[in-house]
Amino acid sequence: MSLFQAEGIAINFGGIKAVDGVTFSVEKGEVFTIIGPNGAGKTTIFNLMSRIYDPSEGRLVFEGQDITRVPPHKIAALGIARTFQNIELFEHATLLQNLLLARHAHKKSNFWSELLFTPATRRMEIEHREAVEHVIDFLDLQQYRDSYIVNLPYGVRKVTELARALCTNPKLLLLDEPSSGLNVEETEDMAFWIQDIKNLLGITVLMVEHDMSLVSAVSDRVLALNYGRPLAMGTPSEVQSHPEVMRAYLGG
Repeated sequence: MSLFQAEGIAINFGGIKAVDGVTFSVEKGEVFTIIGPNGAGKTTIFNLMSRIYDPSEGRLVFEGQDITRVPPHKIAALGIARTFQNIELFEHATLLQNLLLARHAHKKSNFWSELLFTPATRRMEIEHREAVEHVIDFLDLQQYRDSYIVNLPYGVRKVTELARALCTNPKLLLLDEPSSGLNVEETEDMAFWIQDIKNLLGITVLMVEHDMSLVSAVSDRVLALNYGRPLAMGTPSEVQSHPEVMRAYLGG
């Protein structure tokens, strides 16, 4: 059984079909990438999976469970986490505080247990801090632990958002253009992180990306979209050499 399946999903915006009957599956332990020109519907698919949007047609299945109508605030607890193309961090909080917020999905205490700071609550707080410190060490963010986000360079913020997603302990990680705004060296580092997330942490990755060098470096399979419809699916080399994909990118 596939970890995730999109079955004929579609969504309309003011009479325009942003996604039109898209079907694909993501297997456990792979990096699956969605590519396409601007406006192809890539991020819209992420918003459907995150439950920000409701599909007009089709359904979404995660670990055999239909999540098409699951509320957005329950998605992280199911094991799906995401980053955003435009960084969404709390700028006037520290890196550590931003990562601890991600552990909210695993919160089991209540008002009274926190007020009294019971032994069980103390143990849970220690567990959350240990989980966050593990991610900080994994992504080499130790020197920025107590820095405010507003004072960090863009590349570090990008990695911090990745770290926050990992702190939810996901089974499926959605990366929305992880190389956006990064220089060549930072993009190469991002490729290493993605490979390590897959190989060392065992997390399945679904990525939307424009940088074809990053796509080729980390992807097991690629789905190409144009105007919300699938063009081709296969290995990175197969998809990049597909005539319809070349036409969509280059025109003609």
